Amino acid sequence: MMQQYLRLKADQPDNLLFYRMGDFYELFYQDAVDAAGMLDITLTARGNSNGKPIPMCGVPYHSAERYLARLVELGRSVAICEQIGDPATSKGPVERAVVRIVTPGTVSDEALLKERSDCILLALTSHQQRYGLAWMDISAGRFQLCEVDSEQAALAEIERIRPAELLVNDALELPNELASRAGLRRRPVWEFDTDSSYRALTSHFKTRDLRSFGCEDLALGIQAAGCLLTYASDTQRSGLPHIQRLQVELPGDALILDAASRRNLELDRNLAGGSTNTVMSVLDATCTAMASRLLNRWLHRPLRTRETLQQRQLAVTALGTDYAFEQLQPLLKNVGDIERILSRVALRSARPRDLARLRDALCVLPTLQSTLTPVVSTSASARLQTLQETIADYPTLADLLSRALIENPPVVIREGGVLADGYDSELDELRGLSTNAGQYLIDLEIREKQRTGLSTLKVGYNRVHGYFIEVSKAQAGDMPADYQRRQTLKNAERYITPELKTFEDKVLSANSKALAREKALYDALIETTAEQLGALQDSAAALAELDVLCNFAERALNLNWAQPELSDEPGVCIEQGRHPVVEQVLEKQFVANDTRLDAQQQMLIITGPNMGGKSTYMRQTALIVLLAFCGSHVPASAARIGPIDRIFTRIGSSDDLAGGRSTFMVEMTETANILHNATGQSLVLMDEVGRGTSTFDGLSLAWASAVYIARQLNALTLFATHYFELTTLPEQLDNIGNVHLDATEHQQGIVFMHTVKPGPANQSYGLQVAQLAGIPAAVINSARAKLQELEQQVIPAASSLTPAAVEPTATRTKPAQNDLFASTPHPALERLAQLDPDSLNPRQALDWLYEIQKML
Repeated sequence: MMQQYLRLKADQPDNLLFYRMGDFYELFYQDAVDAAGMLDITLTARGNSNGKPIPMCGVPYHSAERYLARLVELGRSVAICEQIGDPATSKGPVERAVVRIVTPGTVSDEALLKERSDCILLALTSHQQRYGLAWMDISAGRFQLCEVDSEQAALAEIERIRPAELLVNDALELPNELASRAGLRRRPVWEFDTDSSYRALTSHFKTRDLRSFGCEDLALGIQAAGCLLTYASDTQRSGLPHIQRLQVELPGDALILDAASRRNLELDRNLAGGSTNTVMSVLDATCTAMASRLLNRWLHRPLRTRETLQQRQLAVTALGTDYAFEQLQPLLKNVGDIERILSRVALRSARPRDLARLRDALCVLPTLQSTLTPVVSTSASARLQTLQETIADYPTLADLLSRALIENPPVVIREGGVLADGYDSELDELRGLSTNAGQYLIDLEIREKQRTGLSTLKVGYNRVHGYFIEVSKAQAGDMPADYQRRQTLKNAERYITPELKTFEDKVLSANSKALAREKALYDALIETTAEQLGALQDSAAALAELDVLCNFAERALNLNWAQPELSDEPGVCIEQGRHPVVEQVLEKQFVANDTRLDAQQQMLIITGPNMGGKSTYMRQTALIVLLAFCGSHVPASAARIGPIDRIFTRIGSSDDLAGGRSTFMVEMTETANILHNATGQSLVLMDEVGRGTSTFDGLSLAWASAVYIARQLNALTLFATHYFELTTLPEQLDNIGNVHLDATEHQQGIVFMHTVKPGPANQSYGLQVAQLAGIPAAVINSARAKLQELEQQVIPAASSLTPAAVEPTATRTKPAQNDLFASTPHPALERLAQLDPDSLNPRQALDWLYEIQKML
């Protein structure tokens, strides 16, 4: 047996091997050591190898799924080894083989999947700084590819797709962001061969070439897709009939967000790594899990295609009219996750309850169609009409599944009891023999009691010994001649008679035949369903999209969101905008604010205290734009949004110690990405640039970055800073404006107004915020005294930092340290403010001049 195990394990060096022995999957050697620690199960030993005990552990086969789920979540792959030989004819160990390999990116079983998250397998290859990516969701039947022209773009796509498993060309030198990623699998270079990949794809899709998929000239994408398809087929040990098309994603079709921007905007994952207080947590009120996953994909890939967005808006308007979505959503809830059910049908792994849920969904479709018809007929949305036509009806299949399956079938087909009575006459006849057995045994027991006169006699059955007649020891004396002893117990004797043996053979034979017949009928049912796989998959996709559009309509009405205007004129103009997440978690009224960025005012310098709302204001602007490009309504009273190609965010502080990058280095890397890649149609959010280094270095970097964006890039920019020197930029450049978040002092404390007002802030309120944070009073008082001391020192004019001052060719002298956080004017300015020149004689005026000079 161990020789057989080692032969099988040799073919699976990187996978844990679940080796079937009886009712358990067993693991040996290092696999057992690893699995015992990960699964928190007992590690034992059995036998010896080289004089040492062989480590061993195991899990029950009937509950293996929960253990597999834990291993997959930890990024491990498992090869499932089953008995395929006949024990009755086998000499030595029964023949075994690996029947499938469960990997993080290729799971399809319901128990191994997260209901509202995609499970993606992605392959990556590269040549001369161009990257090819292909990704597949086996559980849903999607297969896509793209090519990008930089490492940063490839990393951004991987962050968007978030694969559970990543296949990488072994020749690639991986950046730190990927090298330590869970689920990383290095694959040999030959698996990415262009010709082999091309042949694998055309063979799978049964086409002569790949022109119909629009990827004929995407060599790197084809390489990645070929490797991916081969790997997925190998793990399933079968074809992938539900992968019926290959879609090409063109980067120009979507609004681009880099990895840092996705994290900062907290689309579906907050900064702590959880799912609470994210955009998805507020936006997602979908009725089905497949719609939730589609919504997440829309949110992470906002479209720039104006026609598609306008069609979505028209559909949302129609579904919101007279609350039409309220009639559709209860019906959609009964549809369930048929997208994944159909994938299991295609892989022939669908369970009885999968078919029952598919039956229930198909039975809902006629009612859904009739409810949708008046909405479509009164709507200007061509997309709604297309969705209705694609959803279609399947009366024949619905009737078949309704007749075939009982209302609530068991989880597995193994024990039978899945198919309804009356579906198949042969099955009914075989079942009848078992059903009538109970009455026969009752009648037999009565007859035998009368014949023998034994009051303790009873007829019974168990799985080990079959049918028997049991008599107590006290009455087990002279038994009839036809009674043959079958088993002796402590207090009873069990017998069998020729009549009972004949009945037993007949019934047990009927049971096994009934199970075999039911299994064959069930397999035929799956085959019949699979014949309509393509149309059913299209219907599932249409139902998911309809669910998302109903969700948009419901969110718009219940959250008081407005439909944005998508304009051809550049700019972002928002009236009374709100942050979609903060608004929902605040116990008090959210303060809405306007935003105007256009050709005349391309940048806003935002000042104000910490906790005053600068970051919220910036993020809400980006999220409103992003939601508009998903086709959703937005949290504002009105919004007009022009063409946007990318959203950049440089917000917050974080380090990358493992990668050898300090907080300031991370900040500068993100800033460099913006300065290299932003265009005149980009939306840029920059918060506290330069705060991680010395005052003059940081101020100079912030100033130069702002000037470069305003002069060279002309990007639509929100630039938050505590360097008040930057508030003089509007004096230098016409396309920059100042706004500030309002706050006021009250009894040496601070009250945040959260209102955006024109002009710069008058102070930073740093000490007041520190006091709110709990800094000891002694430290606050000491800081206040030091602040007053600093305010008496020489203050260079802020205007000395002109744009020319940060040009490389400019000649500059090193000024004194700037007072960046002055909370009161210089005393000399206060003295001048008190002066009445008309009341002074020449001598008094001269005395005033000497006094002010002395103060300075």
